[in-house]
Amino acid sequence: MSALNSKVSQLPASPGVYFMKDKYGDVIYVGKAASLKNRVKSYFQNTEKKGAKVTALVHNIEDLDYIVTDSEVEALILESNLIKKYRPKYNISLKDDKHYPYIKIDVTEDFPRVEKVRKINKDKARYFGPYPSAGAVNETLQLVHKIFSLRRCKGKLEHKDRPCLNFQIKRCHAPCQHNITSTDYHKMIEEVLLFLEGKSSHLVKKVEAEMKEQAANLNFEKAAELRDQLKALKSVTEKQKIIFSDLTDRDILAVADGGNLACIQVFSIRGGKLLGRDSFRLENTGGSTSKELLIAFITQFYENAPIVPGEILVPEDLFDQQVLLEFLQKKRGSKVSLKVPQKGEKKELLILAKKNARLQLEQYESQGGVEKHRGEKGVVELAKELKFGELPWRMECYDISNIQGEYSVGSMVVFEGGKPAKDKYRKFKIRTVEGPNDFASMAEVLTRRLKKYAEGDEKFSPLPHLIVIDGGKGQLSAANKIVKEQGYEHVHIIGLAKKMEEVFFPEQSEPVILPRNSEGLYLLQRIRDEAHRFAITYHRTLRKNETFTSELDSIEGVGPNRRNSLLKVFNSVEEISTKDVGEIAAVPGIPWQVAENVYRYFRKKR
Repeated sequence: MSALNSKVSQLPASPGVYFMKDKYGDVIYVGKAASLKNRVKSYFQNTEKKGAKVTALVHNIEDLDYIVTDSEVEALILESNLIKKYRPKYNISLKDDKHYPYIKIDVTEDFPRVEKVRKINKDKARYFGPYPSAGAVNETLQLVHKIFSLRRCKGKLEHKDRPCLNFQIKRCHAPCQHNITSTDYHKMIEEVLLFLEGKSSHLVKKVEAEMKEQAANLNFEKAAELRDQLKALKSVTEKQKIIFSDLTDRDILAVADGGNLACIQVFSIRGGKLLGRDSFRLENTGGSTSKELLIAFITQFYENAPIVPGEILVPEDLFDQQVLLEFLQKKRGSKVSLKVPQKGEKKELLILAKKNARLQLEQYESQGGVEKHRGEKGVVELAKELKFGELPWRMECYDISNIQGEYSVGSMVVFEGGKPAKDKYRKFKIRTVEGPNDFASMAEVLTRRLKKYAEGDEKFSPLPHLIVIDGGKGQLSAANKIVKEQGYEHVHIIGLAKKMEEVFFPEQSEPVILPRNSEGLYLLQRIRDEAHRFAITYHRTLRKNETFTSELDSIEGVGPNRRNSLLKVFNSVEEISTKDVGEIAAVPGIPWQVAENVYRYFRKKR
């Protein structure tokens, strides 16, 4: 601890971001400070009065690092990005925020599509969101395609022999047939942007004026098309009640705290209308105040949000409010105000948002609370029964799958706090082993995983506290040899033999028998079964894709180049089998006749 104290005493009194690390070198907490020296020193003073979470954090700190910034605002932005990067155990975390879906329109294209994406790129496209679920995005996209006749086919647009079915049902203007110019198509895109921005009333007036103009010019077919569009738009706007006459864009935020889980409710007001009500989960919130929860949400949510409104209503004054305002104004590019409503409609809406947050939190807790409790209990029981001396918070389990050595693959699944962390699962195609040699395959998988970590690959960070091998002494011995060779003896490793559910330790002849009703045993069985499922799924996918790929080569007109073009646009051959002729023909280099051949081939197999 003396080395740590020395580091703390040498910290500068400058704004910046600090990293707390555990004995494995993993980042367990990231924070910002106006003065690094004062802020970090405060953690080690009277920790018993700071609550269980801070006490546990300080107990696990073995090292620290820091980055000096020019201002508190820069520190705030850097802190938000680093929390997303490291997902530290003791930080309040916006649940899977990087996976929340967005709607993207690439306005630089001649004929843009409206599509769902999971990531905002630094390009010239327009993004809307984040939406709380894929269902919310899909509902919006269905509405957009119902009102506006936009193209849906993927890939670059090339001239086809004939348009797809969407043109026949009047859901696409068929730009592939040159039925619409890029200029006219972009006029339609401008209307879509207005719609997604919540400016439906402006759009209704615009479409209504254009409809009348087309009718006056005796262009009745176009006028009828606009009439149908107007009808659909009016049905949407009628559902959107005008709440504020000032037409200011604002968000209303309310929080409901449930111990180690919290819910933030966001009411989005655009153009004076309540456009949407979305709820978001915050995790690792134990011991945090409502102010801390709101600040964590504001920094993590608005850091990547495409739109920051001019006014944000919150239930209470927040500390570091000036820094927050500078951060928000920098993201928006103009003035932003943070206000606490005291009366009137704004106060009533805040109370309503609070009720919604509480109801949503209860739903989250009822859905995942029991399983989460079992998982955490299992982690505690494992630490006790297997005498680890620390909680195996991050567990990784490995399995090998093949058929007589063919299509041999390995799986790595990750559980954190007793729960699956599916975004951290990894799969491996065995490269160096020939034939059915599970020991050698396991050695290859572990070697590649540990080398990736040593190389600084963030996809394989941090190291686990416990490695679980699906198998008995043989597989465990092979795996333990690799762990030692790579220099990670401090990582716990066990084998779980399926027949008797015995737990083996390296270099111990007698297994440990966990009680049959133990949550620790249940947790080991879950992670072992999940590793097996994940490995078999990948194995089957490889086998199926290879079979399908050879099938593609047998379709008339599909050679290696066209096969590769198809697989470049679509994720797999299985996905190709679900596409219609128009979508297949949209792939660069695929003529319409060849697309029909592919389509017919897979339809015959159904």
